[in-house]
Amino acid sequence: MSDAGARRARGGLGRGLNALLGDVAQDEREAGEAPARGAVRMIPVSAIAPHPEQPRRHFDETALDELAASIAERGVIQPIIVRPHGHDYQIVAGERRWRAAQRARLHEVPVVVREYSDSETLQIALLENIQRQDLNAIEEARAYQRLIDEFGHTQDALARAVHKSRSHVANLLRLLDLPDEVQSRVVSGTLTMGHARAMVSADDPIALADQVVTQGLSVRQTEKLASSDKRGGNAAPRETTGGARRMAPASAGSADIAALENQLADLLGLKVHIAFNEDGRGSITLDYSSLEQLDMVCQRLSGERI
Repeated sequence: MSDAGARRARGGLGRGLNALLGDVAQDEREAGEAPARGAVRMIPVSAIAPHPEQPRRHFDETALDELAASIAERGVIQPIIVRPHGHDYQIVAGERRWRAAQRARLHEVPVVVREYSDSETLQIALLENIQRQDLNAIEEARAYQRLIDEFGHTQDALARAVHKSRSHVANLLRLLDLPDEVQSRVVSGTLTMGHARAMVSADDPIALADQVVTQGLSVRQTEKLASSDKRGGNAAPRETTGGARRMAPASAGSADIAALENQLADLLGLKVHIAFNEDGRGSITLDYSSLEQLDMVCQRLSGERI
C-alpha cells in the first residue's frame, strides 16, 4: 500500500467529510506521482455508475431539472468523487450532479478518482448527504443503522462525525420501528420527522398517520394524540382558525414548550432549551459539543450551502 493509501486507511468515521474526501488542490499538486488517481480529469458519463448502497433514494425531479439547466449553461463546477470499479468507475459522492449531467446531455464530467473501501464509501455518501441536508429522515436513519450493524460504529461516534447530538441520532434510529407504511410517508414528505417521532409511541401508528394527513395536524397535536392513546383517552386535536397552526401561549405549560424544543432539535440536530417568562419573553439555548458543530449550525441558520 502506498503512503497515501496508508494515510487513508488510518483514522475513521470521526475524520469528517473534508478529511475523507481530502483536498482536491493537494491532489492536483501530487498528480505527477499518480495522475490516474489524483488529478481532476474528464471521463465519459457512461463510464460512471451509481453506488448501489447510496443512502439517498429519493431525488426531487424539479430540483434535478433546475440543476441540469445550470449544468447545461455552466458545466459541472464541482468534480464528482469516484472510485475504480471493474473497468469503469463507481460514484462515491456526487450522484445528483451525475444524474443532472445526463439530463443536460453532457458526454463527459470532471471527476477525482480515489481508492476507497466499502466502509469509507458509505461513510462519505452519508456525510455528504447529511451535511447538504439532502437525505430525508428515514434515509438518514437507515444509513446510520447500516453503519452500526455492518461497521460497528456507536451512536456517539456517528453523532460526532455528522456534528449532531447523540439524541438526534437515537431519535432517528427509533423511526425504523415504525411500520413501512408510515416510513413511506416520511420518505415522500407527507409526514415530517417530528410527526413520525411522535407516532413511535402510538398504539396504532398507521391509523394515527392517516388522521394526521387527513386533518393536517401539527406535530404538537400528533404528540397529544399519541399520548392520549397510551392513556386510553379519546382526545381530539383543537381546531385552529383558518387551518393555521397557532403557537400555544406560555401558560399552556411545559408540554407545548417541550414539543417546540423537540421540533427545533429535529431541525438542527442539537439539544435545544427554551426558557420563558410569564410576560411572554424568553430565550432559546442551543447546546453544541465542538467548533465543527457550531460552524454547522451557523451555516444552517444562515442558509449557506455546504
